[in-house]
Amino acid sequence: MLITNIKGLVGLHPKEKLVLRGREMSDLPILENAWLLIEDGLIKDFGKMSEIPSSILHLPSTDAEGRYVFPSWCDSHTHIVFAASREEEFAMKIQGKTYEEIAAAGGGILNSAAKLQNATEDELFESASIRLKQMILQGTGAVEIKSGYGLTVESEIKMLRVISRLKKAFPIPIKATFLAAHAYPTAFKDNHQGYIDLIINEMLPKIAAQKLADYIDVFCEKGFFSVEETDQILKAGAKYGLKPKIHANQLSVSGAVEVAVKNKAISVDHLEETNQETIDSLKNSNTIATLLPSCSFYLGISFADAKSLIAADIPVALATDFNPGSTPSGNMNFVVSLGCIKLKMQPEQAVNAAILNGAAAMEISNDYGSIAVGKRANLFITKPMPSIAYLPYSFGETQIETIILNGEIYNG
Repeated sequence: MLITNIKGLVGLHPKEKLVLRGREMSDLPILENAWLLIEDGLIKDFGKMSEIPSSILHLPSTDAEGRYVFPSWCDSHTHIVFAASREEEFAMKIQGKTYEEIAAAGGGILNSAAKLQNATEDELFESASIRLKQMILQGTGAVEIKSGYGLTVESEIKMLRVISRLKKAFPIPIKATFLAAHAYPTAFKDNHQGYIDLIINEMLPKIAAQKLADYIDVFCEKGFFSVEETDQILKAGAKYGLKPKIHANQLSVSGAVEVAVKNKAISVDHLEETNQETIDSLKNSNTIATLLPSCSFYLGISFADAKSLIAADIPVALATDFNPGSTPSGNMNFVVSLGCIKLKMQPEQAVNAAILNGAAAMEISNDYGSIAVGKRANLFITKPMPSIAYLPYSFGETQIETIILNGEIYNG
């Protein structure tokens, strides 16, 4: 595939640049009036139209006049395998009920768990496929999906099997994260160690034997899993080769970041609440701060302090947190808009956070997340736009016209 007359080819980071920190996040290299050649699903070459080789002019081409070409969004935090929506909790939020109050009333994660336990694997696969297809059509070309709505041995494995099926059915990289430590089931409400033992002694061996997960996650938060419990679960996962990616500091400064860094977590996700100790802990590590602004938007809670994190030279990623309870949307375009509007990130920073650093948070930035020769050709072409900033500026409207995955146009 040859794409010609590209107004701007976005994200020309060197292939060896796998993650962006600090000032690097403001640098979004763009080649104007460009062409791009794709071969065997990979980026073969690119350059300025004034220098396009005559040897490729005969190839079938797509004219991108007035349009930008981006690497696909890389969404490194989702929960898209679930049995049913939770709009019945929507009115409770509007009435002012807090996340904790809704959970205490039988809503929240336990609500989703009860519904998922009664759903078949085929039903979960079909509903998740519909969501994932919509996300791809909105520009997402790589995704991480968590379990965590099963909360039993059988149902957690069922969720991970669904994710495994999605990996085979869709033309994008998908990472699977084991998140049985999402909440305590009612039966273990007063027996935390009993549930942790179930995770460590029964779930982990079966999941490892079937190679169903890439990462392990824990919701480390007041009312959920303590720092000590989180440490115990992460260490157990590490014995099976599962690297940590944890929910941290969503509702309070909990010590979650520190325990994540200690366990060499790939990323700490949420960070709506931070303090100087949190920042100091992260800046002395390789852990990525993955921010989820559409969760803050939906729940009406604090937005993460992206500016302080970036100023401290910490790599920041953006992701959707798509789930039925706190973020019922998988639209990365809206996340990038919120990154600018609410997190006060510059458009270049938000785009880098949603693409290259999102890829890094899934450990796939060797092959995805930037325009470089030899990288996978997962891209999208915008509608005609006046500038890069127009994409986050025009929130609520899609600016994406064409999806390209593995060098081929994707129509769903």
